[in-house]
Amino acid sequence: MNKIEHLGIAVKDLNASNQLFEKLMGVPPYKMEEVESEGVKTSFFKSGPNKIELLEATKPESAIAKYLEKKGEGIHHIAFAVDDLEAEIKRLESEEFVVLPGFPKNGADNKRVAFLHPKGTNGVLVELCQDIE
Repeated sequence: MNKIEHLGIAVKDLNASNQLFEKLMGVPPYKMEEVESEGVKTSFFKSGPNKIELLEATKPESAIAKYLEKKGEGIHHIAFAVDDLEAEIKRLESEEFVVLPGFPKNGADNKRVAFLHPKGTNGVLVELCQDIE
C-alpha cells in the first residue's frame, strides 16, 4: 500500500455537507459524481495531498443507506492507494483478510476498487484503490 488515498464519510445530505466541508476546508469539492452501481452520489475535497470523499445514498438498499440507518453520519471507510489491485488482493487473502463479494470493480474518482471485510480489520471498512489508466 502506497498511502492513504482518502477518508470516506457517509452523509445524509450531500449538498448541505458540501457547504459545510467547503467552509471547513476553504475549498469547494473538486469533483462530484454518481456511482449508480453502488447507489451513491459522491463529492471529493482535496487539501494538499489529503482527500475526503462524501457519500450520499441514492437507493434505500445501498450500503451507504444501510450504514446511515445503523450508525448515522460519520467516517465510513479508509482507502489506501495500491499500484496493482489484483496482486494486493491476492497478498491480503493469503494473510487471511476477506475481500467483500463482488469486488474488484470500478468506483468513483477514476479508480478500480475492492473492500476488505471489517470483521478482519478491527471493525474498519478498508478500501483498496488503483487508478484506472
